Amino acid sequence: MTQTNIRLEKSRKLVECALLIAIATILSMIKIAQMPAGGSVTIASMLPLILIAYRHGLGWGLGSGFVYGIVQQLLGLKNLSYVTTWQSVIAVILLDYLIAFLVLGFGGVFRKAFRKQNIAIAVGALLAALLRYLCHVISGATVWAGLSIPTGAALSYSLIYNATYMLPETIILVIVAFYLASLIDFRTEKPVRMSAAESKISAAADLTTVFAGIVAIGALVFDIATIFLHLQNDDGKFDWSGLAVTGPFVKSFWLSVIVVTAVAFIVVLTLILIRKFAGKKENSGTNA
Repeated sequence: MTQTNIRLEKSRKLVECALLIAIATILSMIKIAQMPAGGSVTIASMLPLILIAYRHGLGWGLGSGFVYGIVQQLLGLKNLSYVTTWQSVIAVILLDYLIAFLVLGFGGVFRKAFRKQNIAIAVGALLAALLRYLCHVISGATVWAGLSIPTGAALSYSLIYNATYMLPETIILVIVAFYLASLIDFRTEKPVRMSAAESKISAAADLTTVFAGIVAIGALVFDIATIFLHLQNDDGKFDWSGLAVTGPFVKSFWLSVIVVTAVAFIVVLTLILIRKFAGKKENSGTNA
């Protein structure tokens, strides 16, 4: 490839990334639900950044996520007025914006791990959303403790509060990502619509894999939030005694963790078996 072609290729990628960042910004302004202390549910506003990472790799994904974080910070400048120290301002900028959206660049890391595009993009979206969620949790438990989040048990409160909007946001993102990636081939230089035969092959089977991942992540978030809720005292300090089991019966919160984990395990196992059966049926149909 000549130097001219290389420059043209880079220019094409820059233009494409700029357009997708603009689309992501517009989608972020269309809010399905707005939380009172920050955070919202949108129509898969993170998906354009996931597509950049999937199409062009980690470097382009991280760079685009960083730029998108700056844009979101500019749109949310008023949030900086709620914190009182310069250290808090820097922490908010980093954890709630720059790093929180930078990690969306990891949304394309499964391109080579999964043969099917819809699975690779959906699982990548799930990972990116989880990483963003962790950034907001850390920010809530540190910077926002005593402001929008109670000082007592700040970590557990942050886990639960941020899950109230990130969980539905993630579910919408994964479903839309899976559906769109089942219709359009993003692996080509110019995205093209897949053929009818390509787009419908084992779509139901692939969807079970995505749902299995959502169920597993949902159960994990529930378990962590429930355990941390009893891992801190009223002053927000760690207190392992809250995890102690007293009396002949398991404490109610441990019972809920066990039940949710068991149910999630059964659901995920069932979905995996369904996926395996559908895969065999698809192969037999192809061979026939």
